[in-house]
Amino acid sequence: MINNFSLILLIATLFSGIFWIIDCVLFSNKKNTDVIEEKFISIKLLEKLIQSISSLFPVLIVVFFFRSFCYEPFQIPSGSMMPTLLVGDFILVEKFSYGIKNPITHQTLISINKPKRGDIAVFRYPNNPKINYIKRIISIPGDKITYNPYSKTIKVNPACSNKKNCNELLQITYTNIEPSNFTRSLNENNSIIYQLSEDKYDENIGLRLNTRKETIGTITHDILLTNETRDQIDLYYQQDGQSPATWTVPEGQYFVMGDNRDNSLDSRYWGFVPESNFVGKAVVIWMSFKKQENMWPTGIRLNRIGVIN
Repeated sequence: MINNFSLILLIATLFSGIFWIIDCVLFSNKKNTDVIEEKFISIKLLEKLIQSISSLFPVLIVVFFFRSFCYEPFQIPSGSMMPTLLVGDFILVEKFSYGIKNPITHQTLISINKPKRGDIAVFRYPNNPKINYIKRIISIPGDKITYNPYSKTIKVNPACSNKKNCNELLQITYTNIEPSNFTRSLNENNSIIYQLSEDKYDENIGLRLNTRKETIGTITHDILLTNETRDQIDLYYQQDGQSPATWTVPEGQYFVMGDNRDNSLDSRYWGFVPESNFVGKAVVIWMSFKKQENMWPTGIRLNRIGVIN
């Protein structure tokens, strides 16, 4: 799948680069410029145009390489990763975390690290690679994962492709469920509104959400729960040979979930993420606006700027 924006950026960079070369060859030498001016006075306008376009080349080439191989900015569009990431957060994704890739075709050129459990990763949605998703990696190739939609807990048997190890359990722990500062309600368009309640909870505002800490191995993070909501297991992705709500992750693929467990369209519903679909690892929030999904910002949340856990 070709990345259209990267392709456009590449074409713009090459186009400006051609004018930069023309500018260097024809107009960088004062003697050549004087000769041109004597013969063709109107060529001065062309010179200014070429110089204007060529001046973009150094900027575009830096942006192209930085965005393609180092860091790429993304905006969080939905609440599926709450409370870790909120609508209106602007993040940087480390593109080289999982390898150096061709920015146009996404083919891996140099392998560096494999995606790890607990990473917050941006990836191309397997059912529509033109759309980018962001979720937390829960299970890696070979894991057997079971999700309990009632207790809302995860059980992982690592290296379960080897039946001898299928009884071993990855250490996953949970704290007690506590009320969060978030409420959820619907507006007139039936869009979900998440509100951060700084004062005492008011039941008229909306449904209060709960939170707990989940620790997978050495990674601890907060998850958001709606106790009144139960997943519809019949909508889960059904893997051949597995019981409902149980999956064994194939080689080269990963199981991902949102931290907002009861409001996330993730691997439970559509299956696994191929390793080749990963764009990079989310590492930092560089700006955060107070906003709701599909609405204009109403302020800035400076306290959210920093490293993502």
